[in-house]
Amino acid sequence: MADPGTGAPVRMTILQGQARASADAAVEMGTVLGSCVATCLYDPRARVGGMNHFLLAEPPEHADRASFDRDYGLFLMELLVNEMLHLGASKARMKGRLYGGANINPDLAPIGSANAAFARDFLRREGIEQVHEDLEGRHARRIQFRPASGLVRCRAVARDAAPTQKPLARPQSAIGTVELF
Repeated sequence: MADPGTGAPVRMTILQGQARASADAAVEMGTVLGSCVATCLYDPRARVGGMNHFLLAEPPEHADRASFDRDYGLFLMELLVNEMLHLGASKARMKGRLYGGANINPDLAPIGSANAAFARDFLRREGIEQVHEDLEGRHARRIQFRPASGLVRCRAVARDAAPTQKPLARPQSAIGTVELF
């Protein structure tokens, strides 16, 4: 899957709410994380790997778990494992690397720490060996992952280029007077 003209790697951006797996040695997955967490899993024998990118760990307890959406780690972790199994990986051989979970804005709840704790616990519960983590702190990260080899490059992102965690509020343009009829 390398670019036929150059032999360069095929870059695949993993966006929030996505999970992708590949056995192609030319594929390089990448993402940028703030409070979100990316899990990079790989099976060294099958040479299959994948990455996900989740915003929140689990849906609230009162939510209908049969219909939770793709932004939750619970869904995306299962999806990633299943996509890798479909490509020939074995769960018993999977290795995990965890990234992100920063608490960039000190004025907000520590969503990043909750995401990091969830990811660590998921790997432990599922019997997937965690071989590395770069989690929490106050800086965003850029991740580049070669799924077939399990190689990862993680770099800090300049504060002005980091994804932001903003409180949910009405946009300024929506605030104004209301005329009732």
